[in-house]
Amino acid sequence: MSALKIKKGATSHSAYNLRPNFSDVEERHTLAVLVENEPGVLARVIGLFSGRGYNIDSLTVAEVDHAGHLSRITIVTTGTPQVIEQIKAQLGRIVPVHTVNDLTVEGPSVERELAMFKVAGGGDKRVEALRLADIFRANVVDSTLNSFVFEITGAPEKIDAFADLMRPLGLVDVARTGVAALSRGD
Repeated sequence: MSALKIKKGATSHSAYNLRPNFSDVEERHTLAVLVENEPGVLARVIGLFSGRGYNIDSLTVAEVDHAGHLSRITIVTTGTPQVIEQIKAQLGRIVPVHTVNDLTVEGPSVERELAMFKVAGGGDKRVEALRLADIFRANVVDSTLNSFVFEITGAPEKIDAFADLMRPLGLVDVARTGVAALSRGD
């Protein structure tokens, strides 16, 4: 028996456990990045992702403080926890970046997206498209004798579900803004 009373083969209690504790599971994260509103900042942020082979699922950018010349970049990306941590660290090292917040891990947040759908068709399909739009609280923003343009706002999952239902009814075109997100509470 050893002096440390460690069972033979129990390496999880050893100081020499060299097995990595990394997760292989890819997770979806929403990052909110506050940056200086100046030329080239967005290109540098995008370059960080493309240069390292990271994918951006959604990207929205807008100036949020005119007096302070600050913009908010909301990025939705997917990766292992180690990759997400690396992305956040590298974003934080870019000079015009003020803050990097991972809304996915920092607590509850609200995510919304705006989308417009053009649906063409007539007869029963037209009636069904209007009925589904009413259920999803989508607004008709344009109407012709042959098509509708619907506007819908909600969580990305709601937008995806609406698109899936509109495809068999004559979905012609889709425009999506990307995710806008804010943390809840104080």
